[in-house]
This record gives sequence, C-alpha cells and structure tokens, in this order.
Amino acid sequence: AMDMTRVFAREKNFRVGVRILSETISAEAAGRGFSEVADCVLAKLLDVIKNDLVARHGHIKGGTCVILGLGKLGGHEMTAASDLDIMLIYDHPESSETSDGKSTLSPGQYYSKLTQKLVTAITAPTAEGRLYEVDMRLRPSGSTGPLAVSQQAFKIYQEKEAWTWERMALTRARVICGDDTLANKVNANIKHALSVPRDAETIKADISKMRNLMLQEHKTQNIWDLKRMRGGQIEIEFIAQFLELLHAQTNPEILNANTFESLRQATALKFLQTADAEVLLSTLSLYQRLTHILRLCLDGPFDAKTAPAHLNAALAQAAALPSIEATEAHLIELQAQVDRIFTRLIGR
Repeated sequence: AMDMTRVFAREKNFRVGVRILSETISAEAAGRGFSEVADCVLAKLLDVIKNDLVARHGHIKGGTCVILGLGKLGGHEMTAASDLDIMLIYDHPESSETSDGKSTLSPGQYYSKLTQKLVTAITAPTAEGRLYEVDMRLRPSGSTGPLAVSQQAFKIYQEKEAWTWERMALTRARVICGDDTLANKVNANIKHALSVPRDAETIKADISKMRNLMLQEHKTQNIWDLKRMRGGQIEIEFIAQFLELLHAQTNPEILNANTFESLRQATALKFLQTADAEVLLSTLSLYQRLTHILRLCLDGPFDAKTAPAHLNAALAQAAALPSIEATEAHLIELQAQVDRIFTRLIGR
C-alpha cells in the first residue's frame, strides 16, 4: 500500500506540474489539485493502517477518528514540495477503556500508535521513494503534546487555551478523512472556537508582534522569498485570518480554509475594500504561480542572476512580463502594496 500510494501520488502530481508549466491551469486550481492528491493518499493509508492495528490490538469499541489538515493542505494551497500539516483526532465512549484484542491498549495509546504508524507510512522511504514530509506541531501543546488528540481535549483547548496564532492556524483547518459523525463534531468545534467574540486591538497587537518576530528571525531581503518577505504571501494570509477572527462571530460565512475564498467572502461582506482585495488576490495568484514553478524546477533558493535562462523566461512569462528584470521590478511594487495594506489594517 505504501508503494502504491507513492506511485499514485507521483503520477498525479506530475500531471498537475505539467499543467502548471504549460500554463493550462491556474495557480489556485493547481494548489487544489496537489491537495486533493494528498487527501486521497491520506484516506487510503488511514484505512490500511486501521486494519493493521485491528489485527494487532483489536478495536476500541465505538472508537472513531479523523485526520485534520491544516496549513497549505487544509487551505487547498499545496505546491509540489509542500509537507503535510496534520492532526489526528479521536473519540470513544467512556465505557471503552481498552481495546478488545490480545494485546490491549488504552484509547490514548491506541490512537497514538495509529498516528505513529500513519506518519511512518507517509514519510518512510520505500523502493518508490518518499511520499511527503509531515509536520504535527500545530496540534494542541505542539511537539510536547500527545500525538493523537481526543475530541473533547481538542474542543476545550481551542475554546479556552489556544493563543491567537493557534486560532489563526485553525482558520485553515478542514477534516480530510475519517468518520463522518466525528468529522461533523470537529467541524462544529472549529466553527465555535473561531466565532468567539474578540477584541480587534488585541488581535492586531498579537498578529503584529508575531509578524515582527518572524521578520527578525529570518531577516530576508530576497524579493524571491515570496512567502516570508515583508509584503509576502504570509502577510496576505494573515490579513485573511485577521478578518475571519474579527468577524466570524457575526458573519460565520466568512470562514473558509482557502485564502482566496476567504478574501473574496470578506470583500462580499464589505469587511475588505474592493481595491485592497484586487491587489491582494492578484498578488497572491502571482506569488503562487511563481512558487509552483520554482518548487517544480529548484530544490533551493532562487537567484535570477545565476538561474538558467529558460527558468527566468518561464517566470517572466508566468508574470506576463517581457523579462526577469521587469518581473523583479513588479514584485518589488507588489510587495510594497501588500506591506501598505497590512500596515493599515493590522499595524506594525
């Protein structure tokens, strides 16, 4: 099953990559394509590993689980090189204290072992290569917390303990696969946690502080660091998440894990000026188009001065500009525009 999922993902992702390079698919659709491949793989491997665990340890009577996707996966915005931000959430009746197999496990142990096996099935190199890298740091309490999270613990943490940055991450969460009844519970928990009344100035201060810390840590001046550069993709995502946290209590329809859709909905609800939305949406689309090409063609950072001429030409063509020099000038202007909108809405 591990080999088959790797062959499947490689072939499907290759097709998406060809369509990106031939410009027959939009950046937004490409992100959705890469993400849907990951969805299929996760659903298949979860079923295989659940069956393996049942053979070894039996069932947790009435126990169910789901995989929650966050980040690029949750937002349907993956690239060819994205890792998977995931969290496994489980539920079970109080009466189910152990599994019913020969080698019994408590529910916490059972679903933690399931999570470990799932991560190994995704990340381990096989004869067909690697599948994805996995990041589980967005689970409650981060790397110090349990690998698998009970539905009740997830609910309480998100409602009472989560920091602003964790709730921002939660705006991009969606259930990928698993039990439908539990999926409905988790989705309801997410919607409730994001709809709690919040003070606008507190949210602005928290986001501004977090963004400043990120800028201090990376200190990038490379305009091709499209994600982290001041005025980069992170700031567009932060604006969308800020508007969701601020207005979800009165307008829950603003909630959408996809950044494009979130910005469109914020504009339709008149929480974002049309002129600002046009800048943010067009810039995000360009950032993602260029990022898709760079992830397909390079393993490391990009430098236009040393890059192959054909790659520079492809980037300029993706930006609908005559040269790489014109593309870089355009990027500088766009980053300045996003910077101004971020500063006006959230502050520095």
